[in-house]
Amino acid sequence: MDLQDARVLVTGATGGLGRPVSTRLAAAGARLALTGRDEGRLEEVAGSLGGDRPLTVAADLTLPDQPQAVVDAAVEHLGGLDAVVHLAGASGFAAVGTEDDDALDELLLVDYLAPVRLLRAALPALREAKGTALVVTAVLAEGPVAGMAAYGAAKAALSSYVGAAAKELRRSGVRVVDARPPHTETGLADRPLTGTAPKLPQGKDPEEVAARLVKALVDDEREVPSSAF
Repeated sequence: MDLQDARVLVTGATGGLGRPVSTRLAAAGARLALTGRDEGRLEEVAGSLGGDRPLTVAADLTLPDQPQAVVDAAVEHLGGLDAVVHLAGASGFAAVGTEDDDALDELLLVDYLAPVRLLRAALPALREAKGTALVVTAVLAEGPVAGMAAYGAAKAALSSYVGAAAKELRRSGVRVVDARPPHTETGLADRPLTGTAPKLPQGKDPEEVAARLVKALVDDEREVPSSAF
């Protein structure tokens, strides 16, 4: 994939991975639309990229109409979509049987339903461009972890959906990539929706993980398991 003038929508653009991924895409010449919940932080990221200022769309993707609204804004501004890079997500920690109902709902909304709705909304534009959707799930999708049952289940559900989508959409020319980075020092574990993160080993450098994700886009990879980071 040639990133020069590629039309790319990045979700979670203000996060620990979103910022370095956006920076690398902009440096490679991509035209960007960035989304996140915090308008102020979005504008800060956009202003730091240099070149043509990207479109920023402040949105809460857990609301049913927001994924479509974000995609519509990106398509109108960019004239289409060559790629969607989904980096938005949330963490949560709880022992089995102690999960809070609101936190369970929020984990499923953020880590499963929102990206599914986003992909659904982006499909017409991606089909037209024979484009790519790169969805960051997590290493948790590769195996269950104690204390993270609900969190891991949401990520596993997304990974399963993305894997099936990759098979279904391949004939139409749309590439769907499941990227499952290992624990990365994005600060996400320090801001869980519920509970407290257990003691975790030192995570990957976000800059290195961002570089690997962009490489997967450029090299037309179709899966990036945790072992590839």
